[in-house]
Amino acid sequence: MVLEIVLAALPLLVVAVLLVGLLWPATRAMPIAWIIALGVGFFAWNMPPDWLAAASITGVMTALEILWIVFGALLLLYTLMQAGAFDRINQGFATISDDRRVQIVLLGFFLATFIEGAAGFGTPAAVVAPLLLGLGFPALAAVIAAIIGHVIAVTYGAVGTPIIVGIQDPLASAGFQDEIAQGGYTVPEYSTEVAAWAATYHTLVGFVMPLFAVGMVVYFFGDRNERSLSPAWEVAPLCLASGIAFAVPYWLSAWFFTAEFPSLIGSMVGGAIIVSVLKAGYLLPDSHWDFPPRSEWPSHWVGTIEPGENGATTGRPNKATATDGGIPSGPEMSLARAWSPYVLVVVLLVVTRAVGPISSFINRPAFIVEWQEILGTGISGSIAWMNVPGFWLIVSAVLAIPIFGMSGGQVSAAWREAGQKIVSPLIALIFVIAMVQVMINSGAHPGAPAGGSMIVVLATATADLLGPVYPAVAALIGALGAAMAGSNTVSNITFGGFQFEAAQQLGLPTQIIVGAQAVGGAIGNLVAIHNVVAALATVGLVGQEGRVMRLNLIPLVYYSIFVGFWALLFSYVLFPSAF
Repeated sequence: MVLEIVLAALPLLVVAVLLVGLLWPATRAMPIAWIIALGVGFFAWNMPPDWLAAASITGVMTALEILWIVFGALLLLYTLMQAGAFDRINQGFATISDDRRVQIVLLGFFLATFIEGAAGFGTPAAVVAPLLLGLGFPALAAVIAAIIGHVIAVTYGAVGTPIIVGIQDPLASAGFQDEIAQGGYTVPEYSTEVAAWAATYHTLVGFVMPLFAVGMVVYFFGDRNERSLSPAWEVAPLCLASGIAFAVPYWLSAWFFTAEFPSLIGSMVGGAIIVSVLKAGYLLPDSHWDFPPRSEWPSHWVGTIEPGENGATTGRPNKATATDGGIPSGPEMSLARAWSPYVLVVVLLVVTRAVGPISSFINRPAFIVEWQEILGTGISGSIAWMNVPGFWLIVSAVLAIPIFGMSGGQVSAAWREAGQKIVSPLIALIFVIAMVQVMINSGAHPGAPAGGSMIVVLATATADLLGPVYPAVAALIGALGAAMAGSNTVSNITFGGFQFEAAQQLGLPTQIIVGAQAVGGAIGNLVAIHNVVAALATVGLVGQEGRVMRLNLIPLVYYSIFVGFWALLFSYVLFPSAF
């Protein structure tokens, strides 16, 4: 039994050693982990070659669906950057106040959560960090603020990808439908329920993240001789009001709408409320807080790109004029026009999901790439290319061209940049999801061991080891997955089935435990090496990964402890009869 557990865990252990221990890039580590999974599946789980191939193929199909979303999200983002609309959005936020604490709330929290909801996959920190740098933040402080600020939105990043692709698709393809049906749900309904519970955890624990981000910056990047949290407490009303203004529409969206919009709706509604309140003169701090003089900054605060340097805000040459504080003004356009493509995305997604005839039309078999019983096995895969958000993100990017009157050069640059950005995720995602599919399907073929798949074996062993305290660590397991793979989606794909099985073994409410997994996959981004490296690269500070990860352990520990507390309370006291 011990040998079986070790073999089941071997692909994940290889991922941990190569990614975390040796700091290999995912493009190198994941193909090796997939090969290890094939070997374990063939020799220890008796998987025939056609089943190994079929499981890998369905992994490739899932990866392509994710990449379709990622490409659309990145294309729209780079389209707005090329048009100058993103600079205008940034200017609208940044000109409200020159107090650094207020700028952290507006850009590091609201703008970062909005970008996460629209694009995901590490984009917020990579975009917001250079924006803050352009305002005069030390490079290290900019990265810390951007990473911490967006974490509450990660579960619903890229228009719900971690839930739709990370929870729904694996549960549907791995044969959990019968167990879920016993609880009275279809797999999509169950995934929406998971998303709602995840939003509940985030709301209860994460509404303080604006205050957390401000506190981290003022304490570690203020006067080094008089470290204090007092400047953070001065803006506590603004921070807490911002967290609540985000969390309420966010939570309502998750429970009563869909898993695709909580982060977008929370950031747009909450941001609009707080900006209006600030413009009316309320919640602004009485004192002004800024960083120490530039001459006093330690060398590890500063990268190769100086704060306020021309072009720092977008990572490309800034052709626009600059306003006070080094903020690029972009082309003269209204904020409504600058935001319009993202508003269009929300409208398109709402219409295509809420209007029955339209939803039925785009889900016709003609618009779905499907492979039933791949290679004669019981494994199937599909790509609903028009239904997934990627298609509508691309439509919005195309419609943005006449909205902004973009030139051919700007359009081609946006498409080129988006295409270049998905090359590395393409390789990593294909192999990591293929690996997970091999592990999930290792117990489905004729002649499979009685103990079940690799995932079932691991879940059973973990449940036996931890027993009734399992809910307290469910989020931490998800965080570990995200820290290794750099993605909430991949963490959910890897551990979602694991958590479901563990909950069933212990008689716990599965949607509450899987919801904790979805939250853990989000908070793991705080220390995910891929995200940290990407953010540091945008501010010219590669090499300071250890400092960022050590500092970000503080919010990670806070989040993990309190999500664990609520998971225990939900599972045993408040909602023990949930499915």
